[in-house]
Amino acid sequence: MSGLWVDEAGPEDAPLVVLVHGSMDRSTSFAKVVRRLRADLRVLSYDRRGYGQSVTVAGPFTMARQVEDLLSVMADRIGVVVGHSYGGDLALAAAEAHPDQVRGVGAFEPPMPWTDWWPTTSGGYSIVAQSRANEDPAEVAERFMRRMIGDERWERLPASTRAERRAEGPALIGEIVDLQAHPAFDPAAITVPVVAARGSSGADHHRRSVEHLFSAVGDPAMVTIEDAGHGAHNSHPDEFAAFVRLVVARSGLG
Repeated sequence: MSGLWVDEAGPEDAPLVVLVHGSMDRSTSFAKVVRRLRADLRVLSYDRRGYGQSVTVAGPFTMARQVEDLLSVMADRIGVVVGHSYGGDLALAAAEAHPDQVRGVGAFEPPMPWTDWWPTTSGGYSIVAQSRANEDPAEVAERFMRRMIGDERWERLPASTRAERRAEGPALIGEIVDLQAHPAFDPAAITVPVVAARGSSGADHHRRSVEHLFSAVGDPAMVTIEDAGHGAHNSHPDEFAAFVRLVVARSGLG
């Protein structure tokens, strides 16, 4: 997809792994994981539309458009897709629609705000409410980041970084509003192997989403990263890389 920032590392003839970041994140958050995979896997990471170095790529930020972007960066190659948070939803949606190309999925704590058990106190519900109130997208993005990392850490960020994150507000609002309104995937319709992963210190609703996914897909496995929260790809890169390798092994591409 023109304008999307893409990075690849590793042997060109190795199995392809695509890493997909979540909301208010970017591909560089996988840097530690990429370093642990690139010796023998072809690892592709990219900034999704509206984020990071793809911030100028406009919406719509629907799941359908995100799937198109993912297939575009894969460039007709077969591989596995591993997504963190919203990226997990995207990986599952792509596998449901294109099992011939996406041969295996890893989903780390994918949100499921369309379910009747997802808590209304989650950050996503707040974003939807703020969007309906026509609040400034930059302000919405800042509030979301403050909720994620805390006020003190936010204030320590360079002014340029805070401005970059605020500029990602339209993407955040667009994708979360769409995700709450339309189920991203049908677990029962996914035919490729799926590894559902969670952190042992994660939120209850993230734990439940992983358990729901594990119980609903046809060829599941589950991974729990001990002592990890939602940001396991940063805090526990060895374990997250092992999770990725399990996805590759179960896909039959490794």
